[in-house]
Amino acid sequence: MALNPNKTLKKYYAISEVAEMFGVSETLLRFWEKEFPSIQPRKSGRNVRQYAQEDIDEIRIIHNMVKIRGMKLAAAREALSKNRCRENSTTELLERLQAIRAELVGIRKELGDIV
Repeated sequence: MALNPNKTLKKYYAISEVAEMFGVSETLLRFWEKEFPSIQPRKSGRNVRQYAQEDIDEIRIIHNMVKIRGMKLAAAREALSKNRCRENSTTELLERLQAIRAELVGIRKELGDIV
């Protein structure tokens, strides 16, 4: 049986894992849940949050707007309600550019070591 490379390994992530992914506190994630109704993690019987990939994608967009670009919460909410597709594209583009920059910095360091 062949594995699907596009399929994520986990269906749900704990709040601690998601907080670590974005370098934020669990408290901030809980706050964002109240501020952005689009984040709706599943809660188990003991009220333990379980984030699906859709929640993580939404958090990625919010994190980009609030933490990276410095938008106020009200402005981020408004931008999400008006331009969800554009914000998603912007977030993906920014992540790609950051990865390219990291790669270029690594190449520059390797070239510096050679000289």
